[in-house]
Amino acid sequence: MESRSMEIRNLALPDVFLVTPRGFPDRRGTFYESFRQDLLSEALGRNFTIAQSNLSVSHRRVLRGIHGVRGEFSQAKLVTCLRGAVLDIVVDLRVGSPTFGRHEVVWLDHRTLTSLYIAEGLGHSFLALDDDTVMNYHCSQPYVADAVYTVSALDPGLALPWGLTGPAVMSESDEAAPSVEEAVAKDLLPTYEECLELYGRPVTA
Repeated sequence: MESRSMEIRNLALPDVFLVTPRGFPDRRGTFYESFRQDLLSEALGRNFTIAQSNLSVSHRRVLRGIHGVRGEFSQAKLVTCLRGAVLDIVVDLRVGSPTFGRHEVVWLDHRTLTSLYIAEGLGHSFLALDDDTVMNYHCSQPYVADAVYTVSALDPGLALPWGLTGPAVMSESDEAAPSVEEAVAKDLLPTYEECLELYGRPVTA
C-alpha cells in the first residue's frame, strides 16, 4: 500500500510489514508522518491501536531478544529506530506455523525512520550497531511479564546472521534463554492457531 505520506508493504515472512515514511523536506529540515493508524490498519486488514509505548537505549553490540508475548496479553508491535542503527530480526516462533523457524532481517536507522510491524506471537530481536541507539516500540497491549517468552538469539539451530566479530552485550535472562527446541519441549511458545484467532482469521484443520 502506498500513500502520499508512507509506503506499507508486507515482507516475505507472513505478518511482518515494513512501514517507510515519505519525507517532506524544506529549508528548515524534513517532516514525516511516522504513524497512521488508518493506513496501517487497512494494510493489515484489522485494527491496530497503541496501548503502550516504550523506549530502549542501547550501547553498540547490545543484543536484545529474542522476545515475544503469548496468550490473551500478546502484543503486536511497531518498532522504529529513532537514533543510531540496528540489525533487526523477526523469527516465526508460532508452533504449527508453515514458516516456523524462519526469520526476516531488516536494517533500521534514524535516517530513514522506517518502522517494522510485528504481529502477535512472533519473536523479535535486534543488535545495536551504534552507541546510544534508541528504539521506540508502539505496542497493542500493555506489558504483562508472565505472558513474555524468551528464546536465545544465538541458538545455533536458528543460525541468525548477526555478523558478530566479538561477544555481544546481553542481559542475564537473554544469555540464559532456551533454544527453540527447548522452548518447544517446555511449551513456552505460542501456537499458530491461537495467533490466527488473535488476527481474526479462520483456523483451518
